[in-house]
Amino acid sequence: MIRFYQIIDGRDRIMRTARFLTIVSVLVLGQAMSAAGQRTRRPVVGPTPKPVPSRVNPVVAAAKQKVANQLFNVNKFVDVLGPAALTIENTDKDAKSRRLKQEVLDTNEANKKKVVEAIRGMRAGLLTLESDFRTKPQLTRYLPMIQGISALCARSEDSAIAGKFVAAKDPLRQVAQKLSDTMAVLPK
Repeated sequence: MIRFYQIIDGRDRIMRTARFLTIVSVLVLGQAMSAAGQRTRRPVVGPTPKPVPSRVNPVVAAAKQKVANQLFNVNKFVDVLGPAALTIENTDKDAKSRRLKQEVLDTNEANKKKVVEAIRGMRAGLLTLESDFRTKPQLTRYLPMIQGISALCARSEDSAIAGKFVAAKDPLRQVAQKLSDTMAVLPK
């Protein structure tokens, strides 16, 4: 019997030792894993990217700014011309049908001259812009979009000289459309 207890006791010791070693190994592995998780990884340092130079030609960029300026000027002028054109034409109709004071007629004539002069000034700027697109090789590929703006402005001027101020706005609207189309195709 003693032997039986010795055998059981030996097996029990082996089991306790195995359990103890299992628990110790789990704790040691847990500590190793948590220590590995606390390590910070150093980021891989690669070459710093160099900024890509702008591919837009400075001549094209300057032309785009000029187109934007002219577009603003034409739109502003058409907005101002609308009410002024109606007033001028209504005053002309009133002058033909009944007698108006001379100072009203003089003011109306002065306004007509101012409008015609303003259209001429705008035409000069548009002509310069169009000739830039014709003469500069960097801009010639965009010429079909802007071509004809000075001729449209000349039509507007002719209408104003003929006393058709309301009709003078239509060619200017076409100029604004051509300038907008040109802005759309010019690179950013």
